[in-house]
Amino acid sequence: MPRNLTPKPEEHPAAPEAPTPAAAATATATAASNADTGWMATPVRALMRSTPVTANQDASIREVAVRMRDAKVSSVLLMDGDRLVGIVTDRDLRNRVLAEGLDTARPAIQVGTRDPITLPATAAAFEALLLMTERGIHHLPVVEGGRVLGMLTAGDLAQRQTASAIYLVGDISRQGDVAGLARASAQVAQLQRQLAANATPAGTSGRIITSITDAVTRRLLQLAHQQLGNAPVPYVWVAAGSQGRSEQTARSDQDNCMILDDAYDPQRDGEYFEALARFVCDGLNACGYVYCPGEMMAMTDQWRQPLGRWQAYFDGWINRPEPKALMLTSVFFDLRAIAGDTALLDRLRTQTLAQTRGNSLFLAHLAGNALQHRPALTWLGQLATESRGEHKGRIDLKHKGSVPVIDLARIFALAAGVPEVNTYDRLQAAARAGSLSDEAARDLTDALEVIGRIRLSHQARQTEAGLKPDNFVSPKELSSLDQRQLLEAFKVIQTLQSVLAQRYGGGSYK
Repeated sequence: MPRNLTPKPEEHPAAPEAPTPAAAATATATAASNADTGWMATPVRALMRSTPVTANQDASIREVAVRMRDAKVSSVLLMDGDRLVGIVTDRDLRNRVLAEGLDTARPAIQVGTRDPITLPATAAAFEALLLMTERGIHHLPVVEGGRVLGMLTAGDLAQRQTASAIYLVGDISRQGDVAGLARASAQVAQLQRQLAANATPAGTSGRIITSITDAVTRRLLQLAHQQLGNAPVPYVWVAAGSQGRSEQTARSDQDNCMILDDAYDPQRDGEYFEALARFVCDGLNACGYVYCPGEMMAMTDQWRQPLGRWQAYFDGWINRPEPKALMLTSVFFDLRAIAGDTALLDRLRTQTLAQTRGNSLFLAHLAGNALQHRPALTWLGQLATESRGEHKGRIDLKHKGSVPVIDLARIFALAAGVPEVNTYDRLQAAARAGSLSDEAARDLTDALEVIGRIRLSHQARQTEAGLKPDNFVSPKELSSLDQRQLLEAFKVIQTLQSVLAQRYGGGSYK
């Protein structure tokens, strides 16, 4: 898929933005094909309403504007023969021509986007929604066999009542203070209910919900820079945990950190970065992403360090896998760049993967830690509920459901030395690398999808009833089909945990 190397400021207002992996939009395709996805699995060929309106790549701004007006469309594709070279939208004309007073005789390509992102005609609707949400764009040329077939717009998706994520990202980017961001982010719960109502695959929902958190984070960083000025040395803001994996549900705790360039001088630069981190973390908390109880946040000095210190952290965790180190790996091995100099995280990841690939001792300790999270099954192989406490009689879908799959995927990925972070991506990558069989990867993917779907539906019902969403579902809430599927999902996890224990000698070396 062609990548947009020069995104338009008005269509990507949350810059600086870390590139999204090319596989992000297709990572849940396997799960989607096996789930009741409704229209979300519909090929975009069937959704696009707009016939593409084109102009020569040398067309002037005025020519393009006239063509847009006459055809009553919001975009024009710029072509070099049959090859797509750019796109100009009505937003470009407003923001980059009229607002700037540009001469309309200039080439339109100067105000448009070169080499725009495209989508194959066979792609599913949820892939288009992900791309639009993650990139903050409203137009996607649809191609087939190298030829432009049509245009898919946010309006086309709006006809199916799913474009709110796209517009919410845009609304976030326009907010001028934390109070405005808090008001905008309050819509996330409604968005999650909408996704659940549309039977959106759980993996896709996680990516979409996380894209909102990403947008809030980037806007907070922009607001911080407006107050504090430019950073004295390069840095990258990094999401960890569920945000790092792009697997959030509405209102998750925040887990984040900062990797600073090794040119960082604590005496000279410390005050700036402390203020920056405090502003963003406080802002996230105000927007409902509450402070991490374990203080795994960039506002904590320990997690705002130069690259060299981070490399030393990971070296210690891998070579001396003590209990606290193993606990930290469940958060900090799931890192994803949000904004800034992404090369800093790339360098850290390259070193880390080189150390974990085939490292049996470390992986055995990691496996032993992971095997403490067992699926909710009785010794007779039936669904197990909590036996005490406020959630007595309910199934813990997080710690005894999704977390065991996340742990398995992390270990298999680290063993293979693959860089993927999202759990669905890790399972596929581990299978390609031979660390996990294709069948096991498919089974775990399906199991995670079942657990995620039930979890999201449960939370949507709670939110609708005005309750605080949690991860504990009563079997009485579930249909017989859901109970059977959940039971099978837990049994898949149990089987793969046994495989892991056998591979690493029961999870530890004696």
